[in-house]
Amino acid sequence: MADTQSSPPKTGINAEGFLTDSWYLAATSAELKAGQQQRVMMLGEPVVVGRTPAGEAFALRDICPHRLVPLSAGQQVETAGEWTLQCPYHGWRFGTDGGCRLMPSLTGDSPYDPSKVKVRRYPVHEANGAVYIYVAHDARSIAPPAVPPPDFGPLPEKPGFVIHDVFNAHMDDAVVGLMDPAHVPFVHNQWWWRPPSAGLKLKEKPFVPITRGWAIDRHAPSSNSKLYRWVFGGDVMTEICFQLPGYRWEIISNATARLLTLTCLTPEAPKRTRITQFTWWTGAPLLKLAVPVAKRMGKTFLAQDGRMVDLQNEGMAHQKAMLWIDDIDVQAKWYQMLKREWTAARCEDRDFANPIEPRILKWMS
Repeated sequence: MADTQSSPPKTGINAEGFLTDSWYLAATSAELKAGQQQRVMMLGEPVVVGRTPAGEAFALRDICPHRLVPLSAGQQVETAGEWTLQCPYHGWRFGTDGGCRLMPSLTGDSPYDPSKVKVRRYPVHEANGAVYIYVAHDARSIAPPAVPPPDFGPLPEKPGFVIHDVFNAHMDDAVVGLMDPAHVPFVHNQWWWRPPSAGLKLKEKPFVPITRGWAIDRHAPSSNSKLYRWVFGGDVMTEICFQLPGYRWEIISNATARLLTLTCLTPEAPKRTRITQFTWWTGAPLLKLAVPVAKRMGKTFLAQDGRMVDLQNEGMAHQKAMLWIDDIDVQAKWYQMLKREWTAARCEDRDFANPIEPRILKWMS
C-alpha cells in the first residue's frame, strides 16, 4: 500500500510519497538523439531531457517561465558559442544549466536582464546506456547531490536489450509487487518458465543489508538451473538486490560470464509508474542467440505483473489496508522502513542508517 502522508511533506519525500534528494532513471541513452529532446514526467513534474549536438545530456523543468509553454516543443540552437534550448513561443533561449541566454524581443536599451531568469536544472548522470537525473527536495538548491549516482558494478557500455512498461500504480505498490517472492508460480506459470506441475517448493534465502537497501546474498539458483547451466556452462551463482528509491537488479554469474538485469522504477504520477528493464552481459555467447526470446519473456513477465496491479486497483478502490504476513511480506516492510529512515535522515541532516539486519527468510513458492 502506498506510503503517502497526510501531514505536510518532510524533507526527503514529497506529498505523493515519492522520495526526493534521489536519483531516478529518466531515459535510455539510445532515446536521446543528438540535437533532440523529449518530455518525461518525474514525480508528477514535467522534465525536458535532451542531448545537445555536442553530445551533452541535460535535464530542465519543461515549462518556459514566460508563457508556460513546454520547452520540449522547441528546438536547440547555438547562442554565443553554446547550445541552448529555444522556446517555440517567443524564442527565449535557455542553456543546459537552466539560465536564460536570450530574449529576442528585448530592444538594445531595455533594462531587463535575461540572465536573471532561470528554469530548474536537474543534475544528470549517464552510464552504460542509462540516463539518470537527480531530483532535489529543494527545487532551488544548488548543493551537490546527497548521494552518488547509481552504480551497479562493471558493465558493458551498452545494454544487450531494454524493455519498457507502465504500471497503473503508485510507485510503492509497484515496488512491492515486483519484489514479491511468492507470486511466481501463480502469476508467471507458463509452461516454458514455471508450469503448475512444478508444484511449490521450500525457499530459504539469506538476506543482508546493502547501501540504502538489501540483497539476497550470493547463492546457487534453486529453479530454472538447467537454463542457467545451458547458457553459462556451470557453477552458476545468483544475487538479487534492491536499493532506494526503486532499483532492483539480479546478477547471474560464474567464472567466465556475468549477466545483470536491472529494473528501474520511475514515478510519473500518483498512480502511474514507468518500468524500464536493462539487461547487460559479458561472456555467455549463447545469450546473443537468445535475445529475441528473452525480450518476449521479459515483456510477458512485466505484462503479467501489470495485470495484477490492475486487479489490485479494483480492490483498492474499496479498501486501502492490506494484510501483510511474514516471511513473504518482510521485504515490503523493509521497503517502508527504508523510506522512513531516508526521510528522517534528510530531515535531521544526518547520514542514512540502514535499519535492516541479516536474516534468513523462508517461504513456499
